Amino acid sequence: MDEQLDAIDRRVVYELMADARNTSAPEIATAVDVSPATIRNRISQLEEAGVITGYHAQVDFEAADGRLTNLYFCNAPVAERESFASKVRAIPGVINVRELMTGRRNLHVLAVGEAIDDLRRIARAISSLGIEIEDEDLVQTDSVHPYSPYGPEPDEQRKTLSDFTSLAGGSEIVEVTAGEDAPIVGRQLSGASRRGILDDDTLVIAIEREGMVLTPHGETQIEAGDLVTLFSRGGIADETLASFRQRE
Repeated sequence: MDEQLDAIDRRVVYELMADARNTSAPEIATAVDVSPATIRNRISQLEEAGVITGYHAQVDFEAADGRLTNLYFCNAPVAERESFASKVRAIPGVINVRELMTGRRNLHVLAVGEAIDDLRRIARAISSLGIEIEDEDLVQTDSVHPYSPYGPEPDEQRKTLSDFTSLAGGSEIVEVTAGEDAPIVGRQLSGASRRGILDDDTLVIAIEREGMVLTPHGETQIEAGDLVTLFSRGGIADETLASFRQRE
């Protein structure tokens, strides 16, 4: 049976999706304006109801160990899809299996290997189960963001901004201060773009640091406390703003 979530439940889910490891019940309680005990009770209820099914670390295997992440698009008989998914999960190197309702490409298998030969070994293991691999590709980046309709109102989301200006045609200029331990802190702008932390439509046009204005380029690294000026012709996404916020 579907669980009916109220505003507090949705906000709890949003904050835990943003950072389950570093977000405490008192911090969520402050944001929602209820007691920490209420938040702890809601989390327990959501876990018992099967709404929150687990807490998982997001790992960059290339950065950690130089390993490759591959996505296999597979076809499994619809009537046996669940059984095949269970068997695929047991293959060493497979880290995620997604079942889809479609007839084709109804299993998406994410796997990690030390090298191409290891990924071929995983492909052979999948095929040996009687599953057809229709296509596959190496994964470049994998970004996870909380579900925005469960989050704070837009005005609240922008509360960390120093200045916000809407221009004609939907363009926006924003000045935002990079918080301590924000996702973008310590990263070069080129690397932040490759990993999807900065979207392709947003430009960093100036950085003010310790009273000096820097002209940014690809190798410029964002530091905590930087006052960063962003420009976007189509409007700056909430996910981009979130990358400058301190993890709580």
